[in-house]
Amino acid sequence: MNRRLSHRGPDDEGVWQDDEVALGHRRLSIIDLSDAGHQPMESACGRYVMVFNGEVYNFRELRSRFDYPYQSHTDSEVVLAAWSKMGRKCVELFNGMFAIAVWDKKEQTLSLVRDRMGIKPVYWSHNERGFCFSSEVRALLASGLVSKKLKRDSVVDFLRYQTVQTPDTILDEVKMLNPGTVLCYHLRDNQITEDTYWNPFEKAQKKSSDSYEEVKKQVRRLFMESVERRLVADVPFGAFLSGGIDSSAVVGAMTKVSNNRIDTFNITFWEDEFSEAPYARYIAKMHNTNHHEIHLKPDDFLHFLPDALSAMDHPSGDGPNTWVVSKMTKEAGITMALSGLGGDEVFGGYAIFNRMMALEKKKWLWKLPYSLRRLAAQSFAALKPGIASLKVKQLLEMNNYSFEEAFATSRQALMDPQLMGMLNLEKLPLHNPVEWLKQQNMSVEADNVLSRVSVAEMTTYMQNVLLRDSDQMSMAHALEVRVPFLDHELAEYVLSLPDEIKRPVSPKKLLVDSMPDLLPDYIVNRPKMGFVFPWRDWLKGEMHSYADDRICSLAQRELFNEKGVLDIWSRFLKGDASVTFSRVWPLVVLEEWIRGLGE
Repeated sequence: MNRRLSHRGPDDEGVWQDDEVALGHRRLSIIDLSDAGHQPMESACGRYVMVFNGEVYNFRELRSRFDYPYQSHTDSEVVLAAWSKMGRKCVELFNGMFAIAVWDKKEQTLSLVRDRMGIKPVYWSHNERGFCFSSEVRALLASGLVSKKLKRDSVVDFLRYQTVQTPDTILDEVKMLNPGTVLCYHLRDNQITEDTYWNPFEKAQKKSSDSYEEVKKQVRRLFMESVERRLVADVPFGAFLSGGIDSSAVVGAMTKVSNNRIDTFNITFWEDEFSEAPYARYIAKMHNTNHHEIHLKPDDFLHFLPDALSAMDHPSGDGPNTWVVSKMTKEAGITMALSGLGGDEVFGGYAIFNRMMALEKKKWLWKLPYSLRRLAAQSFAALKPGIASLKVKQLLEMNNYSFEEAFATSRQALMDPQLMGMLNLEKLPLHNPVEWLKQQNMSVEADNVLSRVSVAEMTTYMQNVLLRDSDQMSMAHALEVRVPFLDHELAEYVLSLPDEIKRPVSPKKLLVDSMPDLLPDYIVNRPKMGFVFPWRDWLKGEMHSYADDRICSLAQRELFNEKGVLDIWSRFLKGDASVTFSRVWPLVVLEEWIRGLGE
């Protein structure tokens, strides 16, 4: 298992074991690069043994709080000191991104902890052969204790949403620990218990009464503090800079709180009218950063693609672009980078925020007779064929209006009628993200629509696509990525704000108003763009044989209806508006991933 994780921690490795328990660790040294940070780490009292992945940013503040004979200057040892004094309650003190495992020799229990936002992964499996856990699925498989059997409902989940909703994974015997959760495995009775120590749904129901001026001050203070915390490192660091609002805010804040010149990185794939490079250069010049502009041609990306897919620990509809950016950043000598990930979810940067507010005001539509709504949906789909009309059709055919179903529809790739034709199933399983959101029982109030959308985005797409991809693709190169927008104190505060304060009438208005000196009009009011790989052309051209081979193979697997899968592929190749690249690419990814299992 340790060997399977060597890419994540090339600096050191260690194993601790007794008669019934073994803990392994691979280290990427970021803070205190000495051997004193070696793991697994045993507590001074001898009772606890810990392995830890990630960072606790407030470890210096916590260090003096505990009377402990420290042997290092690592955050890891502060975590162990806190645990030895407070037990699992100590995790509520930690500000950071982390995955923690602690073996208690006395109680014979293993505790697993995942950070509040789910930035760092924790996979686990419990069967008749034992209990095991890891930062990656493929390390669990390397243990020989876990079956490679796919979970049928998860495969459907993946085809719908290009990912699998936590706590499930693509494999039947592997689970992912929910963020903000402590899992305890009791060796003596072979039982598992779970406790939640942080819940964004609860935070979103708190109400702030601050004025807009006070809100702007608080947002700025919390964001600056978040960035400053994330600059603690004993290795070279930098920032991803696309020239968008989020990355520009991060880079601007870094230059405000750091005495060092900041390294910034922009990957541009070719110079044309759609390139973001001029905006990144503008911010770099504005803050006098040491700017690295890395130029790649489409052929370069295609060359890297097989390696990017082989680094995909869990299948995802996205990710190769993160792999390429991380590779180039690491090769430039950087070991840690800050990213603007999370800004859209916290500050309402997606179109769905305004769309869901509009839908909430039109709930009366679902009081109309179902037959009338169904007829309207069919007529609309016939007049304007394409993905958008299929989604409108699915919305109008809901029995009753459901926030959760409406939200999930916006993120759905292959629609249910398409899937029924592709799978050998009499009935499709329930939508996992919908069921997950319904289980949270978040209160529905007129002034918290935006917070509900934020939490829904954070706990579905962000957690299971963006953060999973960011971790697995950056750590493939031993590059640590930190995300200041996901500081839990900042997120809690913004979630507590009523809709009228943070409605994005212009792009991320609250964030922009809070950082006017960091976000000039040239950046805020730039044309809506963003690099999009020419996947459609590639799949019809240079990548056709590669994709065709994998889609044809997947079509022959037991779960799939061969004729239906090949029909979807054929419709894409013919330019059918309802079958875009993002509907067929996950088929390629899934087959490639299954082949990686040796199946």
